[in-house]
Amino acid sequence: MPRVGDMRDPDGSTSTDAVGRDMVRVPGGEYLMGSERHYPEEAPAHRVRVDGFSIDRHPVTNAEYAAFVTATGYETVAERQLDPVDYPGVPEELLVPGSLVFQGTSGPVPLDDPARWWAYVPGARWQEPLGPGADAGELADHPVVQVACEDAEAYAEWAGVSLPTEAEWEYAARGGIEGAAFTWGDEDVQDTEPLANTWQGGFPWQNSLLDGWLRTSPVGSYPPNGFGLSDMAGNVWEWTADWFGPRHPEDQARACCAPEKPRGARREESFDPAQPGIRIPRKVVKGGSHLCAPSYCLRYRPAARSAEMIDTATSHIGFRCVIRGSGGPKRS
Repeated sequence: MPRVGDMRDPDGSTSTDAVGRDMVRVPGGEYLMGSERHYPEEAPAHRVRVDGFSIDRHPVTNAEYAAFVTATGYETVAERQLDPVDYPGVPEELLVPGSLVFQGTSGPVPLDDPARWWAYVPGARWQEPLGPGADAGELADHPVVQVACEDAEAYAEWAGVSLPTEAEWEYAARGGIEGAAFTWGDEDVQDTEPLANTWQGGFPWQNSLLDGWLRTSPVGSYPPNGFGLSDMAGNVWEWTADWFGPRHPEDQARACCAPEKPRGARREESFDPAQPGIRIPRKVVKGGSHLCAPSYCLRYRPAARSAEMIDTATSHIGFRCVIRGSGGPKRS
């Protein structure tokens, strides 16, 4: 991997960031956002325009997040006591600090109930993403996980950067390839010659490990996209700054010209209509993860998007950051 501090410009040259962030400069431009060929929440496909920005070459790692926690003493959402008022109907034994951990099943199961393979694990947190005492191995160069949206935002504020908008994230993920299904083109090669960390086999019980990893992988383990960015497909989902809506805004699709710097839905539109009793807003996560498989979640694609409650930390969601304009990050 390039050394920390290198920032590649579009012409392939490098420059050194003032505080040592490893970032790639992405030129502004217009592109076709979304897709009409896959899941309904990705439609309508529409043209948008974004300004130039710099984006982390890879997701924020455990080592990078540890530097933030050491400097600030920050306590993540998964480490805090839960308030019963915020979680009506949740059993008392689950109202303890912890987070969601993927636990594969022993055989095939119906794919309409994620509770079959997700478990709330008391004590699971970013330092111990699988739970207390779990052997997580050497994860310093893996993406940090078990971070809720505000945990990612807190890191970004400390580092003098921001979470990307959905439009910025998708533009960067496409790497200059217009309208392609994947970051590398239109052919899905994950079951033959994997180019990302995803699930190969029968989800959620049988993983052939063709890509070499059951859970997260070190950042930069696979070839970068056309902009030089790693892990824009698979490994971990990534938080964005935008509220989730069930479709891209129709007014953007109908606009005569490509909207400038588009944003997503309003906060009040992001609540889950299937859970009217839980008023927790949701933000867009992008990129898919090591749990994505064609049979269940073909979302290791730039256009793919999913909704995540902002208080939720899981073993497959992380983040990366951006700097808008031509300036560099400044820490106070």
